[in-house]
Amino acid sequence: MRYLFGRGRTRDTSGDHAPWRSLRYRSMRWWSVANLVSNAGTWMQLTVQNLLVLQLTGSAAATGLSLSVQAGPGLLMGLFGGAAVDRWPRKLTAAASQAVLGLVAFTTAFLVATDQLNYGLLMALSAVTGLIATIDGPATALLGNDLVRREDVPSAIAVGSLVHSVGRLGGTALAGVAVGILGTGAAYAANGFSFLFVAAVIPFLRPVGQALSAAGKAAPEKAAEPAVSLEKAPRPAAGPAAADDEPAMTAREGMAFFLRRPRLVALAVITGLSAIFGRNYQLTLAVLVTGPLSAGAGAFGTVSSVLAAGGIVGAILAARLRNPSVKLVGALAAAGALLQVVAGLSPSLIFLLVLVLPMSVVESVSDTAGTTVLQTDPPAHMRGRVLGVWRSLSTGWGLVAPPLLGLLMEWAGARGALVLGGVIIAAVTGVGALLHTRKNTVRAPATAAAYGTAA
Repeated sequence: MRYLFGRGRTRDTSGDHAPWRSLRYRSMRWWSVANLVSNAGTWMQLTVQNLLVLQLTGSAAATGLSLSVQAGPGLLMGLFGGAAVDRWPRKLTAAASQAVLGLVAFTTAFLVATDQLNYGLLMALSAVTGLIATIDGPATALLGNDLVRREDVPSAIAVGSLVHSVGRLGGTALAGVAVGILGTGAAYAANGFSFLFVAAVIPFLRPVGQALSAAGKAAPEKAAEPAVSLEKAPRPAAGPAAADDEPAMTAREGMAFFLRRPRLVALAVITGLSAIFGRNYQLTLAVLVTGPLSAGAGAFGTVSSVLAAGGIVGAILAARLRNPSVKLVGALAAAGALLQVVAGLSPSLIFLLVLVLPMSVVESVSDTAGTTVLQTDPPAHMRGRVLGVWRSLSTGWGLVAPPLLGLLMEWAGARGALVLGGVIIAAVTGVGALLHTRKNTVRAPATAAAYGTAA
């Protein structure tokens, strides 16, 4: 916490740790407005889509299948989507993908309005949406990072998280109004317009490198070094120093790069374990509140509100970060896991509510820190493929986590699932930290001996 508030060890004493510092960039302000509109439209569509599937089929299982169909391409095609983002101009790719997503939304709205939509067509349109999202996701994420300096990326990601939360609340509320007044198709049409709005804003955005080259000609050397545009980042020169350069830009090379990067592998392990055993609070805490704690649905609504509030507080704190590391992500994951263990042993609802807030804060800060490492650690020309690998991995554990956690609760109960899940996360994270420390300890004497021999 001292690090988050800027009172602990800092590498740059003159650095700005203001949570909203990314909004000082004009393009980032426009991008945040566009994302707010887009998120509201997306949640309008997602809210109505479940209702639409129920109207067409009357089956809850069919509703879940529609969501899986939309998520499926991320598992199968995420690698190739990331490779495409590295290969194509970023602004053009993001604008084109947003326009295509808008076209799909308008097509669905037309089919609904003319009463020609059936379940098969809806599944096909959902699959197309998921396929385009494998390109749109990394393209828009990296484009947002292009608009700020590297040290301000955590602020940009945290602002994006807040925009997502506000857009989700607004979109869900607007969906009910739109359906009640204009019908189901109105939500899809509104989402289509939101995509077109983003596509219209993108051409006017100026990556940091471009903005500084236009405005900072008086001191070109000082401006150019810390603010290289990620869209047209220079490639490493040929030779041994260019080991990370992957000129073919293939999905296979993206996966190979990811696996050769120990910190990215460690980040994947920590995040995957947390996603499976530690972050499905809407499921585990719902069972805990309505089961062992003998509270009702209203009590879980209170727990959900506290979780949401903690997420917002965590996003604000995370926006103060400048150079987060995998070590920080691991420490936060372990802290959240220990809080989860205590939550699983909660004797009362009040005790649980006291723990839920810091649990949510830790999760939010960890998410922002991890996303920052993921999007800034690789060389600029590899970031699309790294995000593509990550999308495939995250889709995989997103599909595996609910049924696996459900089985764990069937076997050990809600309390047992929370306690065992927390212990697993903390244990694996602790062992990883010890191995890393031991490796560095062994390496240091070896390096010193080699230096003495050379001398």
